[in-house]
Order: sequence, then C-alpha cells, then structure tokens
Amino acid sequence: MPPPYDEPMTSRLRVLVEEPTRGKRWVAVAADWPGLERGGKTEDEAVEKLARYVPRYLPVAKRVRLGSELATQTHPDIIGRYLGVGSTDFWGISFAPSPLDRELFDAPWAEFDETAARVSAELRPGVRGGGRSRDKLVRHVMATEGGDFSKRVKAKSELEDLLTPGRLARHRDRFVEAMRAWYAQGKPLGNWTIPYLLRHTAYHVLDHTWEMQDRDLTDDASAG
Repeated sequence: MPPPYDEPMTSRLRVLVEEPTRGKRWVAVAADWPGLERGGKTEDEAVEKLARYVPRYLPVAKRVRLGSELATQTHPDIIGRYLGVGSTDFWGISFAPSPLDRELFDAPWAEFDETAARVSAELRPGVRGGGRSRDKLVRHVMATEGGDFSKRVKAKSELEDLLTPGRLARHRDRFVEAMRAWYAQGKPLGNWTIPYLLRHTAYHVLDHTWEMQDRDLTDDASAG
C-alpha cells in the first residue's frame, strides 16, 4: 500500500561498515556516495553520524544532478561489512577498499573550491583551541593529493604546481586520466584499488571542506 500523499517517499541509504581490527573504531561508508563516510567508537555511532551528514553532502550530490535522489535516502541500511586495517582503528576513517566503491569525483572538488573561496582566511579555533587557517588547510589538501594519493598512479604533482587554478585543473585531469588508465589496464595498486583511491581522495577533500564550513568566521565578522 503506497504512503499517504502528505508523507514523503523515502528510500534506503546503502551503508557498508568497515570493521576495526582491534575493536576501537568503526567506519560507516555510504556505498553510492564517495566521500560520505563517518567513524565512531561503535558501529551504531558511526552509522548514526553518517546519517547526520547526509544533508551536508546534498550540495555535492546536487552538483551532479543527484540531489533529489540523495534527499530521499533517510533510512540507513547496512548492506555489508568488511574488515578494515590498523589505520581504521587508529584514525577512525576508512582505509580499506570496500566491495562496492562507486565513482563520484568532480563534485567533491567543486564543493571544496567553492568553500575555500568564500570562507574567512582565519577560522574559528577547533575543539582543542587550535586549528589551521584556511590557506594552510588548502595547502594540506593539495599537498596530500598531489604528493600521496596521485603518486600511487604515477601522477604526482608538486604543491607549487597546484596553487593556481589552471595548473590545478590540469593536475586533476591528469590524476583522473591516470586512474582510468590504471583501472583499464588492471594494474596492481598494492593494498588499495582504484575505486578506493577515488573514494578516499573524495573523503579527504570533503572532510576538510566541512571543517572550513564549520569554522568559518564570515558571519561573525558581518554581525560585528
């Protein structure tokens, strides 16, 4: 029996749980939305935290015209579990490829770029009273992507090559093409896979995007 007309249609948010090796931290991963993942000290905490971040991911989904689809996914549904690695326990973020990684890559980059362009240069102190400035966060994301993630597919870029829009765009094109070629040729990637590299890069970009949004002082300055 269909729901009443005043009750919105809902669908399941497919979730994969990355289990810890030493029982310290679990990670809930949205199987169809790369970069949307959250960790917790229990499986339930990780899944609940993931569900809270769905609204924050909506702007990313809208960039690829999938916002309305994600907006209906209000019920987390665990479709599988897989074992993480030691870093899963230590960091509380995903470090192991899942069986169902999906591609959705340009949108997290766009969300990061737009956020970095509009937030205040100095950011609200973090939970421990410190935290990097906007420019230091941007440099951190660029350096990690250019010097760690992309080098895994032989597309490494130096930080200085990523600090202008044109060079950054060329790096991203080269990185994506390298991943496509790597995947098409079936080349090994150590303990990682190309779908996981895509997802982990998207997660890193979005995690710091949301950090900048949370610590933005623009509204405080306007009120003052």
